[in-house]
Amino acid sequence: MVAPGSVTSRLGSVFPFLLVLVDLQYEGAECGVNADVEKHLELGKKLLAAGQLADALSQFHAAVDGDPDNYVAYYRRATAFLAMGKSKAALPDLTKVIELKMDFTAARLQRGHLLLKQGKLDEAEDDFKKVLKSNPSENEEKEAQSQLIKSDEMQRLRSQALDAFKNSDYIAAIISLDKILEVCVWDAELRELRAECYIKEGEPRKAISDLKAASKLKNDNTEAFYKISTLYFQLGDHELSLSEVRECLKLDQDHKRCFAHYKHVKKLNKLIESAEELIRDGRYTDATSKYESVMKTEPSVSEYTIRSKERICHCLSKDEKPVEAIRVCSEVLQMEPDNVNALKDRAEAYLIEEMYDEAIQDYETAQEHNENDQQIREGLEKAQRLLKQSQKRDYYKILGVKRNAKKQEIIKAYRKLAMQWHPDNFQNEEEKKKAEKKFIDIAAAKEVLSDPEMRKKFDDGEDPLDAESQQGGGGSPFHRSWNSWQGFNPFSSGGPFRFKFHFN
Repeated sequence: MVAPGSVTSRLGSVFPFLLVLVDLQYEGAECGVNADVEKHLELGKKLLAAGQLADALSQFHAAVDGDPDNYVAYYRRATAFLAMGKSKAALPDLTKVIELKMDFTAARLQRGHLLLKQGKLDEAEDDFKKVLKSNPSENEEKEAQSQLIKSDEMQRLRSQALDAFKNSDYIAAIISLDKILEVCVWDAELRELRAECYIKEGEPRKAISDLKAASKLKNDNTEAFYKISTLYFQLGDHELSLSEVRECLKLDQDHKRCFAHYKHVKKLNKLIESAEELIRDGRYTDATSKYESVMKTEPSVSEYTIRSKERICHCLSKDEKPVEAIRVCSEVLQMEPDNVNALKDRAEAYLIEEMYDEAIQDYETAQEHNENDQQIREGLEKAQRLLKQSQKRDYYKILGVKRNAKKQEIIKAYRKLAMQWHPDNFQNEEEKKKAEKKFIDIAAAKEVLSDPEMRKKFDDGEDPLDAESQQGGGGSPFHRSWNSWQGFNPFSSGGPFRFKFHFN
């Protein structure tokens, strides 16, 4: 009796007639086998029942070598192959069994099962019909009749699928092929046909799945690897495209289409890798140039144009070229409104341009599509702080410089304004008071923006001189008096209070 859950039980549930293996009596006299072969067969049977498939297979190899005319040895080896998922290797052994013992219905029935799975319907039907004519057992007869009906149904569906494909009714063809491939799971040609239907229907990823299966089911299937590579390339996945076309060239290094495609993909891949390395090094202008070359190299595949513009958008934003960045990012977003990367990069560019409402809108849109992105959350908070800050006092505007201004630009702007608004330049009392306030603001702006730490706080939305935004203290430039700034040298790049400065 077969124990539940054993290897034999599992095999029997998939291929019912493999149970013959365990119960098959060794016919030493009929087969004319020597004692060594018998020993190999018995030991192999025990190992197979114990789930030690590789060891069992070794014993059956030895039995076949010891007696090449022993149908039992071939049958048991076929069973071991099937248990290991090697149906291609099992099929020749089952055929050999049938040649040696024509009335062995279990082997013929098993071969019919395999042929049906491979989609060889005519050959499978022939085996099932011969089983029915060979005085089978009740179970064998029932199984053969059932499989024969199934095979006839597959023939009908196959004709329907082929007719639908010829008539360009790809949806109908796919429906029929879906049903066939539930039974004929190892039919490479039908998978390739369904892949063609998927391509026609604009579903390349489903086509790739079928073609990958076909590349394993059919030996030296260079055509499948070529198609997989071209489909990945059309999807913009140049790395996988390169990997698959290399598999084609491993099988045939002189394959013309694979070699031509390989050279093109390799060139594009090299450009993209070089561009990404430049981005990692912070060389954004050079990276932009590389991605422009990518678009020129492959103008016919829109995916590479979109991805290249997305990365150029990123480079321009990081390189603090906000006007250009906003333009390119907007082009990407016209094609892909939900592109989170382009939304983030355009938002950063908007911040540089002090377009806070627009930046907030982009961050909020990006957050809708990726709510767990910390960069988006931090960017949104910063934009909201800067918007609030802009409604109070903006040190950049006071000095009339951009947010990405260098320290030298800040000092230069400060000196010019300090000279222009120094209170000693004004005699009228009202004008002097106005100048004092203006000068205080100018000096405060210079103090904050020329200090890296204070400037970073301000850029993050905090005013380092505003008591309201500094917990526990800190003075406010709005509360400083003119007297506190007297003696400040506007031509010094250092701190205040060098000497009292008056204009004659």
